[in-house]
Amino acid sequence: MGCKRTALPLLAVLTLFGLSACNKFSLIKDNAAAAASPAPETDTAVQVAYTPEIQETVAPDLNQETSFNAAEPQLNQPPVDLWERIRKGFRMSTPGNPRIEREIKWYAKHPEHLVRIRDRAAPYLYFIVEEVEKRGMPTEMALLPAVESAFQPFAYSPGRAAGLWQFIPSTGKSYGLKQNWWYDGRRDVVAATGAALNYLKSMSRDFNGDWELALAGYNAGAGNVRSAIRRNQKSGKPTDYWSLKLPRETLSYVPRLLAISLIIANPKAFGLDLPEIENSPVFGSVDTDSQLDLALAADMADISIKELYRFNPGFNRWATDPDGPHRLNLPLDKVEAFKVKLAELSPEKRLTWKRYKIRSGDNLGAIARKHHTTVGLLQQINKLKNSRIRAGRHLLIPVSAQSLDQYAYSVEQRNKKLQNVERKGNKVMYTVRSGDNLWTIARRYGVNHKRLAKWNGIAPGDTLRLGQKLVIWTQKSVATTASPSIPSTVPFKTRSTVHYRVRSRDSLSRIAQRFNVKVSDLKKWNKLPGRYLQPGQSIKLYVDVTEQAAL
Repeated sequence: MGCKRTALPLLAVLTLFGLSACNKFSLIKDNAAAAASPAPETDTAVQVAYTPEIQETVAPDLNQETSFNAAEPQLNQPPVDLWERIRKGFRMSTPGNPRIEREIKWYAKHPEHLVRIRDRAAPYLYFIVEEVEKRGMPTEMALLPAVESAFQPFAYSPGRAAGLWQFIPSTGKSYGLKQNWWYDGRRDVVAATGAALNYLKSMSRDFNGDWELALAGYNAGAGNVRSAIRRNQKSGKPTDYWSLKLPRETLSYVPRLLAISLIIANPKAFGLDLPEIENSPVFGSVDTDSQLDLALAADMADISIKELYRFNPGFNRWATDPDGPHRLNLPLDKVEAFKVKLAELSPEKRLTWKRYKIRSGDNLGAIARKHHTTVGLLQQINKLKNSRIRAGRHLLIPVSAQSLDQYAYSVEQRNKKLQNVERKGNKVMYTVRSGDNLWTIARRYGVNHKRLAKWNGIAPGDTLRLGQKLVIWTQKSVATTASPSIPSTVPFKTRSTVHYRVRSRDSLSRIAQRFNVKVSDLKKWNKLPGRYLQPGQSIKLYVDVTEQAAL
């Protein structure tokens, strides 16, 4: 027979934990108890201080009277501490289950982990709670980024999931999260929070309001959860979350969230001093209307560029996305002064401009790469209908206001910082060549391909680019730089080798324009002595697939 489910005040639930199989976690968090002010300490009250091993305690007297000053009710006063506001919105049941107990024990042994989460969550949590409450959802959902990413906005998983809410690319796109060279909406705190909560809300409807199944669906996919339910139905077994056979990660996913919510409900019972988070907004959003250099934006807001990226982790480069979103998040006390300066800023000063003279053999792709921008933006600014350009003419090019190493959390700087971390072994800088993938490179150097991915801030399934630089830490004695078979003139973002058959009226210049490569590179890749080609002749090119799609 199973343990009988009982509703007890939360402190009693926590102190009873560890007494017996039936007493561990008395199954339901009492909302009223969670919302009430903590009972005053008395000589007979027992507080649990959790050590690495959960210790047996004596339950307090549940009949003991507690006095409150009825003359000063503060029921309509919003809590000062955001944690208290979150506690009042807890609605999920917490059954006595060994999977929850294991998670509780882990956090009890690692109290510093929750303190770090608290510090990371502080800039974003108020906004997330607001969005959760707008949708009428249990406030446990506001704690889900603690499970997903430990509230690290730049988190990137081996499964290619990114941001606080760990969206994979396809799911992110299906929920409206734009992803391109300039911007990744999966890391945008505002956009990704809305998408994640809408996704969870949709899951909840699919599973008839069962939040445990909704969470499982968020983690493993709704299809996997439905399949598990059908298997149990055929076997005559219960179909609740706790009875389903699900992926290993999903089996610990919901218990981890419930364990965190129990600890947040009464941190002192676990010997944890969880500093308050003020129950007030931390940042506000400003519509910049068009592209803006992030270093200039930071200067106008009177904050560091690191702090600007902290509130706007969705931006990949040195400026906002030229096609939007044009939303910029800033510390609340900086918003009004920023708006004044933005209104006074003339449009041509939003970016720094360079007048570039086109040389023989140039193409838009190479020029864009050199200046850390995109072909599309160059076409838009210079009113080009296609990618054709002429030597001797000029292009107007937006460039960063400061050196690129000042944009602390751009993609390039995050990767550079990660690759510069000192590790055990011999450091090798490897240049990706044709036919390479992480597994073949890892095998060549005797390292694990997952570690190789981690050292370079990528996922094991990510596509490598010809010319891409990878750092490898190997125990073998090897040269510090691997020599690729592809010439160094191969465009940095090339992804594919193309064998092109020359047509009538083709020329080196025309082919170079078509594929966004240099004439000089065509000659080197094919060892062409002169300018003339023969129809039917086959030549090799290394092209950037993304740039071809942009033509």
